[in-house]
Amino acid sequence: MSEEVVFISGASRGIGTAIAEHFANKGHKVIGTSRSNFTFDSDNSNLIPLSLDITNRDSVNECMNYLKENNLTPSILINNAGITSDQLFLRMKDEDWDNVIATNLTGTFNLTKALIKGMIKNRYGRIINISSVSGLMGNPGQVNYSSAKAGLSGFTKSLAKEVGSRGITVNSIAPGFIETDMTSYLDENAKEKLTQDIPLKRLGSVNDIAELAIFLASDESSYITGQTISVDGGLFMY
Repeated sequence: MSEEVVFISGASRGIGTAIAEHFANKGHKVIGTSRSNFTFDSDNSNLIPLSLDITNRDSVNECMNYLKENNLTPSILINNAGITSDQLFLRMKDEDWDNVIATNLTGTFNLTKALIKGMIKNRYGRIINISSVSGLMGNPGQVNYSSAKAGLSGFTKSLAKEVGSRGITVNSIAPGFIETDMTSYLDENAKEKLTQDIPLKRLGSVNDIAELAIFLASDESSYITGQTISVDGGLFMY
């Protein structure tokens, strides 16, 4: 894979940061975004932090203008931004549903629609959507989150069929339980309970996701498209 411009949403922490650093360390120019202002811990000059609200189309348009002005046309898009607002369905508020769908699904639509035009023009691109095992198997208390992530699977398959002839692949990664800020509050007993149903008996690392993203963006994966690949230690098999 030659040096590319990579665009990653939700890059301020966790999986997004790991993916951004992996690509930057391989010599790619990486635009990483978050809804709030942030900086990368790494001093790698290939990392460019930007503030972006992917649920706001005006914000997306402003970002596209910035890319155009700075001659930064991404050929690799990683839709990683996502939020949770967990609650049992009968207690779930309308805004809990609306906000999660707006960020995790509609935000992916907004960003992909804006960036795919350049890929189509160049007849080359890689789109990688970060989904979740919750979208494959469901999870109590996450009807909103699971619905959004399940929607990404249909988004991935349909878009892959539309743009494959233009040299663009579209795939999803579905992480299971990964060691991030979202699991850092768990004590050892809670983690042990969590891993009982995982055949590999451990949580995954952000690097497990980042390495797969690197592969799916590479020339070695050029015949893989429309797929959702689980990285969950065997938690969900189908």
